[in-house]
Amino acid sequence: GGLSALEGAWPWQVSIQRMSRHICGGSIISHRWVITASHCFRDSNNYKLGIVAGVNSRSRHGKGVQYRSVQQVIRHEEFNQSNYDNDLALLHLHHPLYFTKHVQPVCIMENEMDEKQLSFSSCYITGWGSSVLEGMLFITLQEAEVNLIDTRICNQRSWYNGHVNDNMICAGFDKGGVDTCQGDSGGPLQCYSEDMQRFYLYGVTSHGEDCALPNKPGIYTRASRYTVWLRKAEARSVSAASVTDLTVFKLISALFFSWMVPHSVPLNQGSPNSVLEGRCPAEFSSNLPRHTCLDVSNIPSKTLISWFRCV
Repeated sequence: GGLSALEGAWPWQVSIQRMSRHICGGSIISHRWVITASHCFRDSNNYKLGIVAGVNSRSRHGKGVQYRSVQQVIRHEEFNQSNYDNDLALLHLHHPLYFTKHVQPVCIMENEMDEKQLSFSSCYITGWGSSVLEGMLFITLQEAEVNLIDTRICNQRSWYNGHVNDNMICAGFDKGGVDTCQGDSGGPLQCYSEDMQRFYLYGVTSHGEDCALPNKPGIYTRASRYTVWLRKAEARSVSAASVTDLTVFKLISALFFSWMVPHSVPLNQGSPNSVLEGRCPAEFSSNLPRHTCLDVSNIPSKTLISWFRCV
């Protein structure tokens, strides 16, 4: 039930691929971190796992496309495969992404209170997933506007009969027709804040009954409940590396990026620890204002991580 997105419309959307084959979607939250769904992975194996950022068409990759291999898969330790509770995972990239007009991080809510305080209006789902169960993936990134649905409604007997807990959110339409489907898992449910005039990651595509059925909207992992987990997961990942490894990585990165800079768009360049402004591309599919992101992580600057909270 969606439409083809314009080039660069959703700059945080990535294609997660294993052996160059699309398996799930994901969202950029910093230079080296992508958030996605835990059920996309059977385990934490990163063999031939990578992401493609800045891509709109899976068959035609433009100059702004960036490829990164995945160094580490961090699945939520309490993910429940039977009911998809805590369906969340982080991908730690081997090398940082360059932020350009086609590659940007999505804004992250600080806590659950932000859901009410940020005055969200329009919400969109995006992905290359199929339009019907067991169908073919789309070549071009699709987008569709959806409504957030009250959990009490979603838990009615004729809907999901109490399945949806506080870690989940329903989005779609009671009549069906518009929904995420196979291949969209892990991708973003992004909502626009009228107060802040920016898009925020509201949910991570998780599961549902079939696709686009009446009274069976998509179910998404509720992003606002996992900010603390994101910080802890990132911190644990970085602390596992030795000081020597970090020093060597910084040295190699400095040499590598000093050579690569002339071949990249000179927008938002810097180290993963830089306080950078994130800018949305000019061709924004929803024609809504741009957003600005600033890194306000409380993690010590000596670490390699940096994720974005929009202000």
